[in-house]
Amino acid sequence: MSPAEPSARPLAQAPLSGDPDEFVRIADLVKIFDDTVAVRSVNLSVRRNEIFALLGSSGCGKSTLLRMLAGFEQATSGQILLDGEDITHVPPYRRPVNMMFQSYALFPHMSVASNVAFGLKQEGVPANEIHERVFEALDLVQMGQYSRRKPQQLSGGQQQRVALARSLVKRPKLLLLDEPMSALDKQIRQKTQLELVRILDRVGVTCIMVTHDQDEAMSMAHRLAVMTDGQIIQCGTPHDVYAFPNSRFVAGFIGSTNLFTGTIVVDEPDHVSIECDELSRPLYVSHGISEPLGMEVYVSIRPERIQVLREQPAEDSNWAHGVVSHLAWMGSYALYQIRLDSGKQIEASVPSLALAQSDAPGIDDEVYISWDDDSATVLAT
Repeated sequence: MSPAEPSARPLAQAPLSGDPDEFVRIADLVKIFDDTVAVRSVNLSVRRNEIFALLGSSGCGKSTLLRMLAGFEQATSGQILLDGEDITHVPPYRRPVNMMFQSYALFPHMSVASNVAFGLKQEGVPANEIHERVFEALDLVQMGQYSRRKPQQLSGGQQQRVALARSLVKRPKLLLLDEPMSALDKQIRQKTQLELVRILDRVGVTCIMVTHDQDEAMSMAHRLAVMTDGQIIQCGTPHDVYAFPNSRFVAGFIGSTNLFTGTIVVDEPDHVSIECDELSRPLYVSHGISEPLGMEVYVSIRPERIQVLREQPAEDSNWAHGVVSHLAWMGSYALYQIRLDSGKQIEASVPSLALAQSDAPGIDDEVYISWDDDSATVLAT
């Protein structure tokens, strides 16, 4: 299919999801810039009052999708429904949508209160109502006492809260956040994430945010979608996407993982055995996967699911021998890098408390790694 073909397709009709809480519906959405397909037939449903994150690396299409929701970019084809209304071709100023930009875009010559009031003044809202709504919004984000200050007199976190107040003061049905924490120092980012979630929950607004920071998406969103090459690869709760990735890409993109390549030698309803050249013993997983014997698969094991031992395990599977090549103390846990006998490097996260109560292995020590039979995820792609 050539990049120009999707523009010739008729407008897709959004199918009913059957979810009474569905608030945003995206159906077969496509965006093409010249010869580049930025968004490829995206289908997505966001629930009322949900914080939903679009997660992916730069250039994956997440910001283009957000801009189409805001109306700043026109869809090549497809449909966007908001609370049952088709807004695909509605101009941005007529959409009940507000967007908080990555740069915050505050007017430097205006006070905090004037920045928040700007949009209401443009709409011709009466002065007394503007005053009431502005200070209601500023109090919500705990910035009422800074109403007379200019943006340059505020910290990055305070500027972010002013930008949020400006977005909320117009009482949008849908709030869009573009990399909301990228301008903040790492030290205050986590606190601000939790504060922002608290504010959004209190307001009860539906929110779609774009981020490339997996920790941000995992800590803030009720659900998230992982994007690459203009497509959504997996969608679900942060726990489900982390614990049950559906591909090597998602397993490697969300958190850290150890990936092994192997061949299925046994596949029963209650277990599967996989021979892997990178491990000295077979991989045993406590569920079947219904794939043909001899098929090559990939196995993901998270670092925190791997145990580091001095003694050889007694089991016939799910362990390997190696040497500690690097050790980093991370506060609550220690991150081990272990070179297996096959030459493969793996990572294991060990709680600091557990290490303090035992003879902790150090660099160049011989160790054994092991994991439970429900710790591995088998991936076909």
